[in-house]
Amino acid sequence: MKLSEFILLNEADKKSIVMSNAVVLAQRNYPDSIVFLFQLDCYYVEAYCNKANQSIEEYRVLPDTNAISHYLEAIQVSDLIK
Repeated sequence: MKLSEFILLNEADKKSIVMSNAVVLAQRNYPDSIVFLFQLDCYYVEAYCNKANQSIEEYRVLPDTNAISHYLEAIQVSDLIK
């Protein structure tokens, strides 16, 4: 799916595409939320999950590796090649 197509989807369709087609790469923990980083085709998607009700509140699209530099140190390459 192209980046432009993903951006135009409603939240339910974004969730469906991410859960069925994306690969989870990393996560960041905050007091009230967890942000999951997914790779989908040639771009990345962050899913912001509310810890209290465990719902996804927002999806943010990141177009390239420059946008995910803060994740790169946390990604375990050995886990990805198994």
